[in-house]
Amino acid sequence: MDNLGNRTSKVKLILADDHQLFREGMKRIINMEDDMVVIGEAGDGIQVVELCNEMQSEVDVVLMDINMPIENGVMATEKLKMIFPNIKVIILSIHDDESYVFETLRKGASGYLLKDMEAESLLDAIRSVVSGYAYIHPKVTGKLINQLRRMTYLDERGIIDASQTTLESNAKFIPAPTSPLTKRESEVLVLMSEGKSNKTIGEYLFISEKTVKNHVSSILQKLEVDDRTQAVIISIKNGWVTL
Repeated sequence: MDNLGNRTSKVKLILADDHQLFREGMKRIINMEDDMVVIGEAGDGIQVVELCNEMQSEVDVVLMDINMPIENGVMATEKLKMIFPNIKVIILSIHDDESYVFETLRKGASGYLLKDMEAESLLDAIRSVVSGYAYIHPKVTGKLINQLRRMTYLDERGIIDASQTTLESNAKFIPAPTSPLTKRESEVLVLMSEGKSNKTIGEYLFISEKTVKNHVSSILQKLEVDDRTQAVIISIKNGWVTL
């Protein structure tokens, strides 16, 4: 995992948005920082892919508008991640619908920001994704967690029907050999995604609150994240959780 504190050069970004004034505003904010710089701009999805192709290894992050002419940000993100998997993509959007978040995450985006964000949120998002984390705008997180209640969860031990477990949800576990989580940790992750407290999770699984805390700590450590939301998001991105 990369760490901004250990970087010897600035984070290099490309801005992809069809509104020049919006790009100019972001560029001013970013270029004021000592650890990042804008090295290119694009007005549509095709342009940003072409620009990344020209610069290739110089690009660290693309800030991608979701609504652009010719080719939108979702399509451009999918194409970009197929060609340059190491380039991080942060989606910029006016939509707070969780379906947009899931779709862009499926295509490979590492972050999702609403355009009414504060400058601090933009900078935090850039630093987070460069360090290997996912970053979701706080206004979207609540809707995201609610949607996760209706998801199918992956577990390396096979399918477990919700009717045969203590979990009061529609979640099912299907084989996922790449997941680093155990069966119990996956069950805890299901309940974490539903916003349940450690105490409530313990009651559902008939284990102590201390044991739940240990499972949560193990999940965060294995997924190399700092909080519960990031754990759920990274599981989606890595294919351990599907819709």
